[in-house]
Amino acid sequence: MSIRAKQRTIVATTILAMTALSVTVLGGTGASAAAPEGPCPGGPFGNPLPSPNLTATKIKDRFNFLEGPTWDAATQTLLLSNMYDGAGPQNVQPSDILRYTPATGTFTTFIKNAGSNGLAISRDGTSVVAATHDQRSLSSYNLATRQRATIAATYQGRMFNSPNDVTTAANGTAYFTDPNFQRANRPDQMSGKTGVFRVTNGVVTLIDDTIRQPNGIELSPDGRTLYVGGNATGKIYKYPVNADGSTGPRSDFASLNGTDGGTVDCAGNLYQATYDDGKVYVFSPSGRQLGTISAGRHTTNVAFGGPDRTTLYITSGTASTGGNTGNFGLYSIRLNVPGWPY
Repeated sequence: MSIRAKQRTIVATTILAMTALSVTVLGGTGASAAAPEGPCPGGPFGNPLPSPNLTATKIKDRFNFLEGPTWDAATQTLLLSNMYDGAGPQNVQPSDILRYTPATGTFTTFIKNAGSNGLAISRDGTSVVAATHDQRSLSSYNLATRQRATIAATYQGRMFNSPNDVTTAANGTAYFTDPNFQRANRPDQMSGKTGVFRVTNGVVTLIDDTIRQPNGIELSPDGRTLYVGGNATGKIYKYPVNADGSTGPRSDFASLNGTDGGTVDCAGNLYQATYDDGKVYVFSPSGRQLGTISAGRHTTNVAFGGPDRTTLYITSGTASTGGNTGNFGLYSIRLNVPGWPY
C-alpha cells in the first residue's frame, strides 16, 4: 500500500470513528444535540466569528473563474474548479480542477478538462464528487487515479440542465442543484424547469423543481437538514431529511439575494456566498444572521479546510468580459469553529 493510500485509510477510519460519536454542539444562538456525520470534533462551540464584519485575505488571484472549493484531508490540500469562457459551437465552458497546497503556497492543475463546477470530497476520502456541466451530469473522480465515473446522467431519460453544486451524506447519497447557467447552447430537456436532485445507489430522485435557479446546497452536521439557495428567488430554503435520505416539505430559512455556494460549520451555522455583493453571510441554525465576511467582488463558494478545519476558503472575483479576462482569487480567513470541507 502506498503512503498516500495509507493516509486515506487513516482519514477514512478517523471519519468513521467521529461519525460513531454522539456529541453536543452549540451554535451561535444556543445548543442542539447532534451526532455529526462527518469530520467534526465534539463541542461545545461558541460564536464562530471573531467579529460581526470580517474581511478575508487574498491568497492569489488572476484565475478566470473559481468555484467549488473542497478540502482533501489526506493530502492537506484544497481542490477547486477554474472555469473558462465558453468555447465551441455549443459555447460550453471548459474547466480544470486545481490543487492548492497551503504548506507551499502552490497551485497546480490536478485534473485537466474536468468539466466541473461544484466539488465535494466523498465521505471515505477516496474521490471527489463533481457537478460536471460539460456532460450535464454528476461525476466522481478517483483521487488516486484521477479517473472519471458517472454517478447520474439523466432523470427519467432527460438530460439535466447544468449541475452546479453538490453535497454528500454519510451513507453516500449525493444532493445537487441543477440551474441552467452552464447549459449554454444545448437544448433544454427539463421543460424550462431548474431543480434539486438526490442520487442514492444510482437512483435519481427529484426533490424540487419549483425553485428558479437553485444554486448552493449544504447538509447540516447531523444530516437532518438540507439547505438550498435560490439564486433567482432571494431565499435560502431548508428541507427536513429523513433516515433514508428522502426529504420533507420545504420551508423558508432566510432571505438573501444572489445566493451561490455555501457550507456549514460543526455547530450547524450556515455560510452562504452571494455573487451579487462579494460576501459570505453567516446564519445560526435558527436563521439569525451572525455577521458577514467580505472577499472579492463576486463571491461564488466557500469551504472549510486546514489541519483543524477552522480556515474558511472563499472563491471570489470579477467575471470575464471575453477572452478569459476574468480575475478571480482564492481568499481565506481563520474562524472560531471548525467546519465542513465542502
